Amino acid sequence: MPPEGKAVSVSIADTGEFGLISRVVARLDAGPKALLGPGDDGAVVAAPDGRVVASTDVLVEGRHFRRDWAGAAEIGRRAAAANLADIVAMGADPTALLVALCAPTDLDVAWAEELAEGLAAETALVGAGVVGGDVSASPTLMIAVTALGDLGGRPPVTRDGAQPGDIVALAGRTGWAAAGYTILSRGFRTPKALVEAYRCPQVPYAAGPRAAAAGATSMIDVSDGLLQDMGHVATASLVAIDLRTEAFSVPDQMRDAATALGVDPYHWLLAGGDDHALAATFPPGVTLPEGWREIGSVHDGEGLTVDRKPWTGGTGWDHFR
Repeated sequence: MPPEGKAVSVSIADTGEFGLISRVVARLDAGPKALLGPGDDGAVVAAPDGRVVASTDVLVEGRHFRRDWAGAAEIGRRAAAANLADIVAMGADPTALLVALCAPTDLDVAWAEELAEGLAAETALVGAGVVGGDVSASPTLMIAVTALGDLGGRPPVTRDGAQPGDIVALAGRTGWAAAGYTILSRGFRTPKALVEAYRCPQVPYAAGPRAAAAGATSMIDVSDGLLQDMGHVATASLVAIDLRTEAFSVPDQMRDAATALGVDPYHWLLAGGDDHALAATFPPGVTLPEGWREIGSVHDGEGLTVDRKPWTGGTGWDHFR
């Protein structure tokens, strides 16, 4: 018998596949757009627009997250946020998530339950839910998430629509999660605000559909670094994009952390990922919607510059480097 007051650890092997599924599903809400949620061969999700926006990401332990850096609920929120941000970056409203969990058989089932709670909490922010998924044994812990969204009658906002003369704008923040990652990788846990930004990104979900309604010509989720992701927009749109450092202020705690760690804070702001801000281009003269601020401009040519000069400080994350 365990000591009084001590929780009993139950592994996934102990509970079995269907026991695990029942424990996880009990912590999930299918959301208002689900006509049929978990429990059958497939879920049914309403698609009033007649089109479905879909996006998939996979998170691998040791590559995308570490259990000693974040709790299960925080990892669940990060996994959901990474996919939900892709949906709103298309100008769509998220409707549902499908989640697959591949886990070692000795993983404590309580960890999977907390993961589900994190997934549910993040999807609830956008009025969506988790409608199904799969589980499997694996020597490496992996979380695969597919997000679905509805365009609400709007055309999708893609990466290839930026035009010379457009302004570049940003919704949300950059650099915070990258600073938190650097802090954790150096063995520290403070400043807390930066570490928490890495653990649980604050995604400006409402800004995506607002940008679409305001006539955004292109848009992208900033997951791998602002420079890297705006470089994708420049390449897809066959234009040149210039960002202005004067548009970015360095928060005091970020500046202090950068000084202590010997890092240029603009490397975090311009090349750091995982905050899931949104970047978009808008026609000249447009009134930017709530939550958006101007950070640069679009020009004839190709490539990306900072203050009209080439950037040499690294551009962002590459999953194979």
